[in-house]
Amino acid sequence: MKPPRVLFLAALALPAFAQTTPVPAGAPFPVTINVDAAHPTGPLRTFWRYFGADEPNYATMKDGQKLLGQLGELAPQQMYFRAHNLLSSGDGTPAFKWGSTNAYTEDAAGHPLYYWSGIDRIFDSYLSRGVRPLVEIGFMPEAMSTQPQPYRHSWRPGLPYEKIYTGWTKPPKDYAKWGELSYQWAKHSVEKYGAAEVNTWWWEVWNEANNQPKGYWGGSAEDFRKLHDYAVAGVRRALPTARVGGPHTAGSGGQFMKDFLDHCLHGINYATGEKGTPLDFVAFHAKGSPKVVDGHVRMGINAQLKTIETAFATFASYPELKNIPVIIGESDPEGCAACQGPQMAYRNGTMYSSYTAAVFARKHDLADLHGINLEGAVTWAFTFEDQPWFAGFRQVASNGLTMPVFNVFRMYAQMGPERLRATSTAEVPLTQIIDQGVRGAPDVAALASRAPGRVAVMVWHYHDDDVPGPDAAVHLALDGLPAGLTTAKLTHTRIDQQHSNAYAEWLRMGSPVAPNEAQYAQLEKASALTALAEAPATVALAGGQAALDFTLPRQGVSLLVLDWNE
Repeated sequence: MKPPRVLFLAALALPAFAQTTPVPAGAPFPVTINVDAAHPTGPLRTFWRYFGADEPNYATMKDGQKLLGQLGELAPQQMYFRAHNLLSSGDGTPAFKWGSTNAYTEDAAGHPLYYWSGIDRIFDSYLSRGVRPLVEIGFMPEAMSTQPQPYRHSWRPGLPYEKIYTGWTKPPKDYAKWGELSYQWAKHSVEKYGAAEVNTWWWEVWNEANNQPKGYWGGSAEDFRKLHDYAVAGVRRALPTARVGGPHTAGSGGQFMKDFLDHCLHGINYATGEKGTPLDFVAFHAKGSPKVVDGHVRMGINAQLKTIETAFATFASYPELKNIPVIIGESDPEGCAACQGPQMAYRNGTMYSSYTAAVFARKHDLADLHGINLEGAVTWAFTFEDQPWFAGFRQVASNGLTMPVFNVFRMYAQMGPERLRATSTAEVPLTQIIDQGVRGAPDVAALASRAPGRVAVMVWHYHDDDVPGPDAAVHLALDGLPAGLTTAKLTHTRIDQQHSNAYAEWLRMGSPVAPNEAQYAQLEKASALTALAEAPATVALAGGQAALDFTLPRQGVSLLVLDWNE
């Protein structure tokens, strides 16, 4: 039975969409947020540590390597990256929705030839910067495809999306060769990086195989289960303790997901002939649906949360899956990072970051509601090398500069391991967001945590509609702080039009096509997570309580951190 919905009072703070000219929108409205620092409600899940992209080769380029380093700094050795096209054939030249490593070819007699240098360069770029692979076994090498021509697609933004689905989507000519390729890859990984390291990775097969017949998988659902079994058997033959799972469906997966789970739990394995297929985690994708309404962008946060709720309910209905790690393998406001268009104008500014704050908090709430062990939610956004500044792609950095949304993750990295109860007079209930989105009053809410000697509170001011609105006059009341504590150091960082926002700074410069050295330095400074004050303030406490008042603009995010010596 599907558990009843309940309201979990929590949220994440993220930056809002940048406006070129601020528009007065009325007097600030009062909001009271209460945080109880004495009674944690459970662990604060860190599923934000996952990122990914269609284009794997950007990781080896200058901006990609810089961004990987910035990802790794957030939580060294705990960050994960998922990429498509790791087995695609080609010379390693990146393009929109494309990449290649040429890992597999065949000689004239049809004998396999393996070349690992392309994948090694990509994984070395991750690992040397504190990021680990979520390994996607795909796509089909040209020499193995049942319909190889045409192979590499020629899609670019503006063309019909279906043009990307060429020979790399097709099933293998020989499933045994496919399984051997997976074995050789895992074996090479163990030899190069060691079993202890590779045991920390996740391994999965393909991407969105339920999009048929014209999609990422050019075979049937049964063909995919066979593909999956042979790949997993190959990985486990090389490393019996490797963490394997899937199926990374588009959306919650519906009947395709249920058939896959039933096969793994109870069916006959195509590769081994034994009962069942190892399943160390389960995965699906969840996207929102922004659109243009009356000349402005309206986000579709409810669509993304409905997908997550449906998938969580499916997993919770299987007793065998209790406590299994769940990964939302792509978790984004919409479905195509390389596409452009008016409905995607949220990407550069604070609309993207405030959305991320609000939706990530509700992922946490839904995981608690359904008893789900949410391990990861992959932000499918990286960077597009050598493209125009702030070109409108879904990315977390542009030309080497982190964007407002990235600063939300910098905020997460400062939060503690225990979640605290946080209530807000202006929080939109979870059930209402899932049913209707945030279309009436804005969602002003908080996610709070504690660590020894520290309390951190993230507050956001989100609305689905990218139109001006009044500021929130926030009164933050903290209770349950250590008895006898009289002062604490306050650091207040912010994402809005004036802080932590390289895009807004670029607009103020006049949108230069090629910023000079001095301008680049100014933009780089603006891209960092910045504080409202130059130096941390000292806050007075009495009786284990503290009160803070501040104004938070629409689509803004604040992180308030109180530190003291216990």
